[in-house]
This record gives sequence, structure tokens and C-alpha cells, in this order.
Amino acid sequence: MKIFNNFDIPKNIKGSILLIGNFDGVHLGHKKLFKEAQKYKKKYKLKIGVLTFEPMPKMFFNKKLKNFRISSLKQKNELMKNLKIDFLINKKFNKNFSSTHSINFIKNIISKKLKTKFIFVSDNFRFGKNREGDVKQLKSFESELNYQLVKPKPVKLNNKIVSSTLIRKSLENGKLDFANKLLDRKWVVDGKVEKGRQLGRKIGFPTCNIDIKDFLIPRLGVYAVNVFLKGKIYKGIANIGYRPTFNQKKLLLEVHLFNFSGNLYNKYLRVNFLKFIRKEKKFTNIEKLKKQIKIDLAKAKKNYV
Repeated sequence: MKIFNNFDIPKNIKGSILLIGNFDGVHLGHKKLFKEAQKYKKKYKLKIGVLTFEPMPKMFFNKKLKNFRISSLKQKNELMKNLKIDFLINKKFNKNFSSTHSINFIKNIISKKLKTKFIFVSDNFRFGKNREGDVKQLKSFESELNYQLVKPKPVKLNNKIVSSTLIRKSLENGKLDFANKLLDRKWVVDGKVEKGRQLGRKIGFPTCNIDIKDFLIPRLGVYAVNVFLKGKIYKGIANIGYRPTFNQKKLLLEVHLFNFSGNLYNKYLRVNFLKFIRKEKKFTNIEKLKKQIKIDLAKAKKNYV
């Protein structure tokens, strides 16, 4: 898979099948889109490309929206690669690009620059300045610009349309099991371990701290997790929250690995969320917290039987 950050792509991949969207989470619904695109690839002997935007437009326009992403850019690139696409355009979304009128996006970029033959989008796809462009407008230029618009029917799970919005709501409400079903995999937060106050170590429960950056904030509390580190998988437990017992103000993801000893500072970790155990709670003293941690550990370990 070749990755580009602009529309200047080689001639041999122009005239391709193009999937356009944020693809945050690369979930079940997205996978159906890719599966359908593969049929077109086989039938018409064309390449498959993806056009996505960085940062996500919603985050660009709303600067206060700090925690929103389901997947990091690194994760998204890897998930795309696994779906066997030929090229990916991670277009920088800035003030200049956001002022592009929808008709110019269609004519100058989709048609003239990329020479797209098939366009795959979701039914609610909006684009162009002030989100003026929609699926209806894309459809209206099909014959003039010699492309075909494809809109596969949305995927449903438990009678709900699978979407990034539904996944975010599920994670925020502590419905991790349902979110993982919608993703068709475990939800992952990845990042580097940073130096903390070593509060966990002081109470006999060492943890490593990961800054969640612009990931969405799931329901605060304790989770059973798997952690990927340098090709190995470690079982563990994680807490995401403000550590109210210690009167902390910064949101942190703290992870404790079972049967592990060593220095994890500056190491890159991928934390797979397996099960929500309990919500965040403030304890009146450290001894009560330590007692609860033992209960949490026992519950987390049940997920590995």
C-alpha cells in the first residue's frame, strides 16, 4: 500500500476505485464498503484507493473537541493495509482545503487530478465549503465526468446502523462489548509510556502511564486489557480516569501488566480493551483502594481463563 499526503499520485494508479471518508475506527460498516470495492476491483481490473483527512474535519472546525478519535492515524494506516487497498491519500485538512467548494472538489480533484472511475461513499457523506456537497451532487455529475457513484446499504447490528458515532457513544457509556462487536475487533489505545508520579508503585501496584492524547474518553474506570509490546502480548488491567483518591486533575490511562518486570518508560504500547470491570470511584483511604485493586485484579484475570 502506497501512502500519499496530497493529490499528486502516479499515473498508474489514477483512474481507480476511490473510497472517501474519515474511516475512524475502520469498523464493520467500513469493512463492508471495502469488501464491495474488492468486487469492483476484480470485475474492472482497477486499483483501490482511499481518500481520508487529517486532522478529522470535525476536530479541525471544533478546536475544543480534543478527545474524539476511535483510532490513531498509525492504527488507521495499519488497518487500511490489512484490507488490501493499493493506495491511501491522507489529505491534510487545513483552512485552505476547507474553503474548497464542493463543485471544485468534484471537478478538479475527483475527476481531473485523480480521474476516478468509481466513488464509494456513505449515504450521509458531506463535503466542500460549509459542507455544501452531498451524495445527490456527486450523483448529478456521474455522466458528465465519467464516474460511477456506489453507495452500499449500511450495515446493521442489533437493529442499529453501524457507525463511528455509535461506537463512540458505546465506549462513553461503558458498553465495551458492543463497541468491540461494532469494530469487529478490540478497541485499542496506543502510545508511549511517560514518566508519572509513581503513585501505583508506592502502594505496591506499579503501573505505566500513557497519555491518551486525542483518543475519545471511554467510560472512566477499570478494564481488563491485553498489551502488545515489541511483538509480545501481556495480560493486564488498566484504569482510565483522574485518580480521585489522590486528588489528581490530569486524565490518565494507567496500565499494570501481569507477570512483568522491567522499565517501560518511552516504550510504545498498544492497549487492547477486553472488558469493562467497574466505574471510577473515590476511596476514603489508601487501604480501601488497595483492597478494591485486589478484587479488580481477580475479576480481570477471569477474562483470561
